[in-house]
Amino acid sequence: MIDVQARFGYTAAPGSTDDARVRHLTLALPPHHAVRLLEAQEAGVGEGDLREIAAEALGEMYFRDNGSRAHGLEVELTDVLHLQFEL
Repeated sequence: MIDVQARFGYTAAPGSTDDARVRHLTLALPPHHAVRLLEAQEAGVGEGDLREIAAEALGEMYFRDNGSRAHGLEVELTDVLHLQFEL
């Protein structure tokens, strides 16, 4: 599980909004995303890299709904107010 409150920015298709805004999301990450985050943390990557990996996972799971919408949307995670992982 990931519980995050942060500013999410977007790179989206023309005609859609890419204004960043604060959101609070709580959702279960699929194992391949969780493993990627844990392995990166164990390898000692920096906070920015971990934030990028989390943004990719949230982009796929929440914003693009596993590829069923918002094709090509890229998500950026900034101004983290709260971030918690739970197994």
